[in-house]
Amino acid sequence: MGDGDEVPAWQRRTAGESRLAATAAVLAIIGLQMMLPDRFLPEPGWLLPGLEALLLVVVVVANPVRVDREETWLRWLGLGLVGLLGVATAYSADRLVVGLIDGTLSDDPARLLGSGGAVWLTNVVVFGLGYWEFDRGGPAARAHARKPLPDFMFVQMQNPELTSPEWEPQFVDYLYLSFTNATAFSPTDVMPMSRWAKVLMMAQSAISLILAALVIARAINVLH
Repeated sequence: MGDGDEVPAWQRRTAGESRLAATAAVLAIIGLQMMLPDRFLPEPGWLLPGLEALLLVVVVVANPVRVDREETWLRWLGLGLVGLLGVATAYSADRLVVGLIDGTLSDDPARLLGSGGAVWLTNVVVFGLGYWEFDRGGPAARAHARKPLPDFMFVQMQNPELTSPEWEPQFVDYLYLSFTNATAFSPTDVMPMSRWAKVLMMAQSAISLILAALVIARAINVLH
């Protein structure tokens, strides 16, 4: 096409999205981790949140305003941060499931639901960050339109006449994808196109289903 404006923003080079939403999400995860009981994080309890905060500071200082800087070391730092958040969340989910099965968790329904809800919410945000970080090579690669084929097909991509040509997926869109996948246990209006996306969504649905079923069942049992 001769005129660049005729090409949807997600298919052409753009300025890159603001880092604000993704940074706020990471800070929210760290805050939730610090609020959980000690058993939900490996000892010492400050180690993983501290490492996550350190990596976040480095990433933000290196690329503070818009996520458009393409450098290998910066890409690996971003992936490392998401990986570390994933490890911490997996550990918390494991401790929660084990505690629910062996009955060692608190018999206070409010505390039980609070801890379970915090782990579930952390899981949603971490998977949202994962989808955001991997789709078409990550936010910086998307800003430079490196990969034309999407890993996730959003409604706006299928029906460009229903949205602005400046629309492109940003972190909130991936967070929405993660939330709906965790609650519906299946794709809703965002379709996974690549095999890794399907596997990741399948894993998230399985984890979310297990957490919800066990926490609710345990809470009902305590109330009785």
